[in-house]
Amino acid sequence: MPRFYCPTPLAPGALLDLPAGAARHVQVLRLQPGEPITLFNGETSGEFNATVTQMGRSNVQVLVGDFVATQREPALRVALAVGMPANDRMDWLVEKATELGVASIQPLMTERSVLRLSGERAEKKVAHWHSVAVAACEQCGGNRVPLIHPVMTLTLWLNNWRAGGIDAPTGLLLSLREDAQGVRQAVSQTTLTTPGQAAINRPVTFLSGPEGGLSPVEEDAALAAGFQPVTLGPRVLRAETAALAALTALLVPL
Repeated sequence: MPRFYCPTPLAPGALLDLPAGAARHVQVLRLQPGEPITLFNGETSGEFNATVTQMGRSNVQVLVGDFVATQREPALRVALAVGMPANDRMDWLVEKATELGVASIQPLMTERSVLRLSGERAEKKVAHWHSVAVAACEQCGGNRVPLIHPVMTLTLWLNNWRAGGIDAPTGLLLSLREDAQGVRQAVSQTTLTTPGQAAINRPVTFLSGPEGGLSPVEEDAALAAGFQPVTLGPRVLRAETAALAALTALLVPL
C-alpha cells in the first residue's frame, strides 16, 4: 500500500487535503477515490490507514482511518555528522542513511570538503535533502523523518558540542588512528544499566569526514571535544561508504 508523509496532526475520522508533495505523488501514481493509502506524520510511533476521497487538479482529499501502532525505528538513536561528499553522493548518503534509521544528519564543511555551501544555496540544498529523506521514509516504512540540520563548518559545530548545544552523550569519530577501537565495541560501551531496570542505549553522534577524511588538526579538535576514535577495519572506504558502513554496524541488529 502506498505510504505518504503528511506533517500535520492526524486523527481517525478527519477529512483533510494532503500537502502539496504528497498530493503530487498520489496524482503521479494515478490513485482514484476509494483507494487505500497509508499516512504518517513523523510525530507518532505508527501510521494511519486512509482512503482517497477526492482528486482535484492540484489537491487530493483523504479520509483518515484507524491508527496502527508500528515501531520500525532502531533502539539506538544515532545522529550522523558528515563532511559533505561532492556531486550527487550526498543525496545517496541521505537516502541510504534514512533507510538504515538515522535520527538526524548534520552536513559539515571541513578543510578537505569539495562541496561548499552558504546562504540561499545551502538552504535549498537542505530542503532538497529533506525531500530525499521523506521519499526514503515513504519507501522503507520509517515513521520518523530524520532531521536535516543547516549546513555548518566543522569548527562551529564542534564549538556547539563543547558548549553542550548538541545533545549526544557519546561521540564517535571515524579515524585511522592506531588506538581506534571497533565501532560495535565502542557502541557496546554506551549502554546504561540501572538495577531493576532494562538497559538503556545512550544516543550516539557519529562524525565522519569528506573525501580524504578529516585533517589531523580537525581530528585533534574532535578528540579534544570528547569524541572517541573508532575504525571500520584496515580498508580505506569512500566517504559515503564509510558513513553508511558505520551506521549499519550501529543500527542493524546482528
